[in-house]
Amino acid sequence: MGFVQLADGELNYQLDGPEGAPVLVLSNSLGTDLHMWDIQISAFAEHFRVLRFDTRGHGKSLVTEGPYSIEQLGQDVLALLDALHIERAHFCGLSMGGLIGQWLGINAGERLKRLVVCNTAAKIGTPEVWNPRIEMVLRDGPVAMVALRDASIARWFTADFAEANPGQAKLITDMLAATSPQGYAANCAAVRDADFREQLSSIKTPTLVIAGTEDAVTPPSGGHFIQAHVQGAEYAEFYAAHLSNVQAGAAFSDRVLEFLLAR
Repeated sequence: MGFVQLADGELNYQLDGPEGAPVLVLSNSLGTDLHMWDIQISAFAEHFRVLRFDTRGHGKSLVTEGPYSIEQLGQDVLALLDALHIERAHFCGLSMGGLIGQWLGINAGERLKRLVVCNTAAKIGTPEVWNPRIEMVLRDGPVAMVALRDASIARWFTADFAEANPGQAKLITDMLAATSPQGYAANCAAVRDADFREQLSSIKTPTLVIAGTEDAVTPPSGGHFIQAHVQGAEYAEFYAAHLSNVQAGAAFSDRVLEFLLAR
């Protein structure tokens, strides 16, 4: 664990894997922290110097006044890379992390080697979805975060997975209850306002899109849209709800490694 000093606070990060190996950045979803990737680390760290971080407003990272924007969160990633003297890296982000990955591909492609965007879309949801959630969280604070945690199990995992793996599901959803209400609401606004549908074609970085067959938050149609608009993009789909990296586990890790290690 370590902290990078940004202009307005500290960004929490963790490095795993051999020094000198190519860097792979992992970006968390809305309402989780860097530990959402724990299941991937042993496989990824065999080949990469894995850099994961708590997105602004999450985990142990800074919580600043909202609303945030995906551009702001993307600039945080660039500041992290700069602080650690990393010129170029692979990037893998899920949901909100996938929006950050799209922004980087569009605006800072020279910093990326390969890009993986998972369980995401060029536009996620509508103001009618996001605004009531933002209002509830800002009004009710920690009580709202617990209510969101309890509702998130059905969104993040299929019923059969949650029933068979209650400990794992609880470990992940407890991250949501522990998230700063102010930070969560500010990031909801960032997701609400992001729309890359007209910009995807400018991504020239080799890209893999991953979707979950049972993902009601970001259905496979959103992944197909990204694949269709990013030249040469590959596509993979797993039996999973929104957190395919957790539910698909080793199969997810294997497909990402296959893509990142391809010649």
